[in-house]
Amino acid sequence: MYRILVSDPLEKTGLAALRESGHEVYELPAEEKGKLNELIDGYDALVVRSGTQVTADLLKAGKSLKVVGRAGIGVDNVDTKAATELGILVVNAPTANLISATEHTFALLLALARNVGKADADIKSHQWNRKKFVGTELQGKKLGVIGFGRIGQQVAHRARAFDMEILAYDPFLPDDVVRRAEAEPRSLEDLMAEADVVTLHIPLTDETRGLLNGELLRKMKKGALLVNCARGGVVDEDVLLELLDSGHLGGAALDVFAQEPPVDYRLAAHDRVVSTPHLGAQTSEAQVRISTQTADMVLKALDGSLAVTAVNLPFRPAGASGEPFLRLAEKLGRLASTLGSGSLAKVEVELQGLDKSLHVPVTIAALRGALRRPMGDSVNYVNAEIIAEERGIDVRRTVSAAQGGYPNQVIVRLSCGGEEVEIRGALFHGHDERIVGLRGYQLEFRPKGNILVVRNHDIPGVVGQLGTRLGNAEVNIAEIHLARRPGTDRALAVVRLDHQIGAEVLEGIRGMEAVDAAEVIDLGDV
Repeated sequence: MYRILVSDPLEKTGLAALRESGHEVYELPAEEKGKLNELIDGYDALVVRSGTQVTADLLKAGKSLKVVGRAGIGVDNVDTKAATELGILVVNAPTANLISATEHTFALLLALARNVGKADADIKSHQWNRKKFVGTELQGKKLGVIGFGRIGQQVAHRARAFDMEILAYDPFLPDDVVRRAEAEPRSLEDLMAEADVVTLHIPLTDETRGLLNGELLRKMKKGALLVNCARGGVVDEDVLLELLDSGHLGGAALDVFAQEPPVDYRLAAHDRVVSTPHLGAQTSEAQVRISTQTADMVLKALDGSLAVTAVNLPFRPAGASGEPFLRLAEKLGRLASTLGSGSLAKVEVELQGLDKSLHVPVTIAALRGALRRPMGDSVNYVNAEIIAEERGIDVRRTVSAAQGGYPNQVIVRLSCGGEEVEIRGALFHGHDERIVGLRGYQLEFRPKGNILVVRNHDIPGVVGQLGTRLGNAEVNIAEIHLARRPGTDRALAVVRLDHQIGAEVLEGIRGMEAVDAAEVIDLGDV
């Protein structure tokens, strides 16, 4: 029997499932919330919503903790890095609000298009101003969907019932998959310029933060509408406010904001804005699904099942000895994805000399790494293959005996926009991760920290110029590894840096005459 602590209010169906499992369940009263760090010791599982901040200190205080269940999708309030370091599994309910978020998108869009909120307030003040609230129809309009995953496709499906034309932007989804979903693929710039309505369905990651910047927002048609039920941080709110004030945009429907609750309410209270306080998952049905899915995941995790929606690394499909291979494979997939360009079409994982029990989990780990760039932390070991299938990504696994002088190798090959990226990795002494091949170059380095990869012409002075640029930017080089490709005039440099470099420094390196390409990735948190 395990002990489960529920620190935030949980819908009764999930609570009942936890209790019926035979484990001890304790609901934390509100008056004891301040003592959580003292009370957590001795509990095997912690179930939270957004009201509890699961900090590193709290996790360390829970010396018996095996799993944290986040009742919802986002895990912003859970220190997943600390949980991983402590061997605590973090699970959530990533699909529970699919329908509710989809329907709320249309609730906001229709309210915006037909002035429902303003008309409602007007009539409740005993006014009757029909001519004041002339709206716009959706029929025949172009709906631009940014992020064509599960929610984006569900929104598109419903929009077709309104006879809307669907445009979709998803840089990690092949065009033929978009067309099979009865949408027309567009670049982000073209979508913003063509659409009458733009709706966002993307996670908040380093790459999507501020995605809709001033330049893109100003490309929108005069009178166009913007709907955001995704994450507030993906839109430049200052520019959005400017375009609403000027009348260039017809309006915006916002369920999310960069800061919640907002400190500055000018945008939320704007006359051209319909706003709600992050209600995308706030339906009774979604709350039941969130509660029951989270309870199910927590119970499965406590039982040692692999069928859990884990958002961090430390679960052991083949014992502790298998974990290093999963970590290595995920880093290979993530690094390969960063070095590739365009939509991901194929992921091939070749396993040399690995125990049979590791073949499937290592392949999934590599796939998760490759998908994390477009999908963020919503990708896990359970849904990585499902997401790949939905996006039309060809996933292949091959197995062979040890080769090349290494007792084990994991080789990841990605096809991105017609380009193939290959990375080879191996474990030394069962735990020491090494990259042993990159894009056909033979070299050896540890995949950790901030990695700068530079492809260049093999001519004198390139390394010196690179070092000078980094030195001028006060960026220290921890390690540098160089390789040549025999029979060509091309070379590769892999530089491990003490800290991240800015976009200006990276663009300067890319602008060097002898440099063909340069990419940087932070592998410190994988």
